Amino acid sequence: MPISAGTRIGPYEIVGWLGAGGMGEVYRASDPRLEREVAIKLIPERFASDTSRVHRFEQEARAASQLNHPNILAVYDIGIHAGSPYIVSELLEGESLRTRLLGGPLPARKAVGYARQVAEGLAAAHDKHIVHRDVKPENLFITQDGRIKILDFGIAKLTRPTEDAPGPPGSPTETNDGLVVGTAGYMSPEQLRGETVDARSDIFSVGAILHEMLVGRPAFTRTTPAETMAAILKEDPSQPVTALVSPALARIISRCLEKSREARYQSARDLAFGLDVLSDSSVAAAPLRMMPTSARKRVTAAAAVALLGLGVLVVMMNWRSRENATAMENPLANAQFTRFTDWPGTEGGAEISPDGKFVAFLADREGEFDIWLSQVGTGYFRNLTADFPGLQFVGHTFR
Repeated sequence: MPISAGTRIGPYEIVGWLGAGGMGEVYRASDPRLEREVAIKLIPERFASDTSRVHRFEQEARAASQLNHPNILAVYDIGIHAGSPYIVSELLEGESLRTRLLGGPLPARKAVGYARQVAEGLAAAHDKHIVHRDVKPENLFITQDGRIKILDFGIAKLTRPTEDAPGPPGSPTETNDGLVVGTAGYMSPEQLRGETVDARSDIFSVGAILHEMLVGRPAFTRTTPAETMAAILKEDPSQPVTALVSPALARIISRCLEKSREARYQSARDLAFGLDVLSDSSVAAAPLRMMPTSARKRVTAAAAVALLGLGVLVVMMNWRSRENATAMENPLANAQFTRFTDWPGTEGGAEISPDGKFVAFLADREGEFDIWLSQVGTGYFRNLTADFPGLQFVGHTFR
């Protein structure tokens, strides 16, 4: 039975019931010491003797408590109540991404914003050598102010730290090769094969979620879990996004979902930056020629109506001022357009020199984002970051 309001769990007083999941029951509680409300996740007493469940529960607390990032659920406290462990965390108001997706696909700009936040939160975890391994819509929470919070580090894994950056004491332990853990539909190919996973496995999951946010259905889910796993290992997403988003965004998703981890983004921070440099125009839908026939007809009809209204307006303006009217010419009417780059990956943040002869821009052509410079018409591109090793990226600027 749910714990009744007014019950004391340690120094906390239960206010109400919030929900239940595979790892336990969650309650709203009051912390009288700091005069704030918190969330308490508690393993039910009937499961307290389940060693595996308790171990995952404790691992979740250890992993999350080591992370301090606005896109990761903050853990405040742990304890034991009536023989069952509990975790105290910040209280979130909003809904899970899974609940949001029940209403259908999200606008491209919104989906990109959510994916960027997830990537930034995972980058903080990866910096601590922690791989989440279960990134899915159920474990992503959208707060009322639009912030993404990553939940449930219950099956998180500590990757092997380097000698220069040893892992903190009490970190999640290594998992033996051959053990498959995660959720079918969001696991990376190497995760399904039971291989040792690293940060790039989480990047695959983010790509699958971003695809789902744009399309409105999971990228690889099939009739059975076995068929879903086979699709992840051998097939492309059941519904491509090329007809829904710009080529730049489609390339980012495709790179995240590469079967080989070496072909994906090599860090969540690079993925976050790639999503961040997408301008509003490069996030927008693909050209009209790539739209479905029904959508193309609707857009064409709307354009015809708009052009008709514009024509009437021009005629009225000319009629009212025909004595002084002069024809308005389009300055780009006779312009010629030439593709400047067509590289795999992402290019963005372009700036043109005052004389119009040079273009500087950001691109991840060689794995990580660098500054590139080219003189218009030459076809020659220079990697300024590589040529000037002292150049560093700080925030959103290079210096």
